[in-house]
Amino acid sequence: MSSVATFGSGCFWCTEACFQQLRGVESVVSGYCGGEKPNPTYHQVCTGQTGHAEVIQVTFDPDEISYADLLNAFFKTHDPTTLNRQGNDVGTQYRSAIFWHDESQRKLAEAYVKELDEAGVFGAPIVTQICEACEFFPAEDYHQSYYQQNSAEGYCQFVIVPKLKKFQLEFADKLRDRS
Repeated sequence: MSSVATFGSGCFWCTEACFQQLRGVESVVSGYCGGEKPNPTYHQVCTGQTGHAEVIQVTFDPDEISYADLLNAFFKTHDPTTLNRQGNDVGTQYRSAIFWHDESQRKLAEAYVKELDEAGVFGAPIVTQICEACEFFPAEDYHQSYYQQNSAEGYCQFVIVPKLKKFQLEFADKLRDRS
């Protein structure tokens, strides 16, 4: 039986491309969560006025990949110590957020953040929001599987490719078989 996880870690194009590589991940949908406006558009979310974050919603097989593994991937694919910013992307829509779907996810996320903070892994306090999942709105079609469809584009080459290479090294034992 599949489970769902929802993460906000800056630009959803980057995060989506990484999570799509993981064995046990059945689908990754880019979208918006955490705001007030129903059915927001990308342009509305970019204003910072909707309250939504750019997120990915991951459907996964917990028999193949655990929620803890997904949390690990989440924290390794962005800087959870910068408030409302990832690289050049600035605004509340780029905030670091975990939207939990059940008490087990909430407890694991809170414990993971506490463990990382106590160990000083990031050298600064983690500012990731841990919130109950609310309505998820899929982003427009052109945002879905963005890297797969636009890998030659400049943004993909200069931002996503280096992140993917690092991710593939870090998670080599968790990647889909490419044969």
